[in-house]
Amino acid sequence: MGGYGFGVIVILALSLVASAAEQLSSRECENLGFTGLALCSDCNTLSEYVKDKELVSDCFKCCTEDSNDATTKVTYSGAVLEVCMRKLVFYPEIVSFIEEEKDQFPSVKVQYVFNSPPKLIMLDDGGHQKETIRIDNWKREHILRFLREKVKSSAAA
Repeated sequence: MGGYGFGVIVILALSLVASAAEQLSSRECENLGFTGLALCSDCNTLSEYVKDKELVSDCFKCCTEDSNDATTKVTYSGAVLEVCMRKLVFYPEIVSFIEEEKDQFPSVKVQYVFNSPPKLIMLDDGGHQKETIRIDNWKREHILRFLREKVKSSAAA
């Protein structure tokens, strides 16, 4: 009976690996909020802060393998935090970020768009949209860390 239990565990483990390797379409990934987390190293970082195994698994289904260490430090010139003003009541973490932390990031603008879910639109040097990241369930400290790591300091400009 011990061998049977081990076999079941091996099959379950293999099915988990297989499902993690499964890639989703770019539309499916965007709907899940992972468009901006293009590198698998970003999913590893996400897993340090978010203990939702399904969310982390979805991240890995939407990521691209890091080609070298330089790409893991992809940064953006700025960002737009887009959210519907009427829905802000449902996102206290985002409200507290806007009210208390946003001023630390002069290159991050807040834009209120009717019916928009909370998202970060990451911008390149020309101010053009490069990535869109849904942040519906992010805590304030996750927003802070992400922006500190991914948005170039305006002092460097």
